[in-house]
Amino acid sequence: MFEPIRQFEKHLAEHAGAPYAIMTDCCTHAIELCLRYEKPRNVAFTAFTYLSVPMTMHKLSLEYRYVSEEWIGEYQFHGTRIWDSARRLERGMYRPGQMQCLSFGYTKPLQIGHGGAILLDDQKAYDTLLRMRYDGRDITVSPWETQKTFSVGYHYRPTIEDAQAGLSLLHTIDEKPKYVNYPDLRHINIVG
Repeated sequence: MFEPIRQFEKHLAEHAGAPYAIMTDCCTHAIELCLRYEKPRNVAFTAFTYLSVPMTMHKLSLEYRYVSEEWIGEYQFHGTRIWDSARRLERGMYRPGQMQCLSFGYTKPLQIGHGGAILLDDQKAYDTLLRMRYDGRDITVSPWETQKTFSVGYHYRPTIEDAQAGLSLLHTIDEKPKYVNYPDLRHINIVG
């Protein structure tokens, strides 16, 4: 059942030059999982990004601040090893020691329509994030009901159809990132 997802992750990791890739249902959830794993107290990131990023900070009750930072392809969450690489997918792009979160939405380099992934080289983080992605499940245990102990997890798993689409399109991708004009989020208010 999970074989297309595993195959896509293997080919994606090879393409990007990362030891591991974990496919998720979207880039925002990839970022969220990394933040939950890393547990930073506060982060700084560009004010010029998509609205889901500060929404995730609010959801996680993380202190954050915006910085005036223009970017092309990816930017870092300062104070962490986490990158929002939603607009980048090139051969050999992986930064050793980091967690780079990809998007496969429309207008992104690999346009599946939705989905995301985490590129990383940390075996412990890889094992933990895999379980977090699948409701705390160990996917080698089947049926899942026979697993008796679960770590806290989230239902952020990708679909087999998205993995199959990624496999069919990945070999066609190798573009340089382009500048995208995002609004300055310092001019919005998030309430609630």
